[in-house]
Amino acid sequence: MHADKNDDRSSVSATMSGDRLFDRCPLGCRDDLQTSAITLTEGPLLRCTMCGQLLSSCTRGQYELALKKWDTSNGTTPEAQSAARFQQVTERRLRCALRLLGRFATPPLRLLDVGCSSGALLAVAAKSGFSPNGVEIASKAAETAQRAGFEVFCGLLHDARFADETFHVITAFEIIEHLNAPLSLLSECRRILKPGGVLIVNTPNAASWTAGVMRECWDGFSLSAMGGHVSFFSPQSLTNLAEQCGFRVERLETRRVRFVESHQASPVVYRTLKILGEICSVPASLLHRGHDMLAFLRKV
Repeated sequence: MHADKNDDRSSVSATMSGDRLFDRCPLGCRDDLQTSAITLTEGPLLRCTMCGQLLSSCTRGQYELALKKWDTSNGTTPEAQSAARFQQVTERRLRCALRLLGRFATPPLRLLDVGCSSGALLAVAAKSGFSPNGVEIASKAAETAQRAGFEVFCGLLHDARFADETFHVITAFEIIEHLNAPLSLLSECRRILKPGGVLIVNTPNAASWTAGVMRECWDGFSLSAMGGHVSFFSPQSLTNLAEQCGFRVERLETRRVRFVESHQASPVVYRTLKILGEICSVPASLLHRGHDMLAFLRKV
């Protein structure tokens, strides 16, 4: 389904939606969804006319099929060449969370990783002094984490039925872009966080220079390549979501700029544009236009 270049991108009618995953903005807006000018395999991205959130026009069946990408024994375990980098980045994020916790960081420190996959983050958290738990819907990945000795609930966060105010820190890395009901998840995270607790979220930035330049060529928008990316946040829409669910944004940062994917250009062109992206990364970070967005949210 392509938007007519001559139309006014009017609201998508119910007759066109079929079993489409989104008929309304999942952030609680009451305005209609309109088709955007970015057209993917599943059809044009949809845009909330109130908050600007971009949404996939995929069907529920396409969404569920894409999610199966992650149901493997390895899950999201980093490759050997990137394991050290993963540990460094994760340790930095956890140290920042501890600083934000301040006087609320009373031992034993409890951490929950939502979407823990095969347990890579849980291992880093344990080495950093946390008592970690995980939640993961992909059974094969969850079993890998369980065999490594971690306490992991296989299923949805709500079904785990954690007690109120259990955790100091909750991590939800590369999760909310996969969700069709993010309000529900963040509300549950708030319930099980201790007073002053911190939720760390990262997600692609749909307001980034990368998204603006690459548009439908950006892998961040791809349902299949990214295993179920369907909801695309900007710094503003992420802030709106956090505030609706009882969080305050303590810190929000964006990093990195990309103008082409490695599989879309010759090596020479890719290297040239990669250098240009690195040059643009500093101003992009200052202006919140990097494509990798990280937010530290405090329970209020």
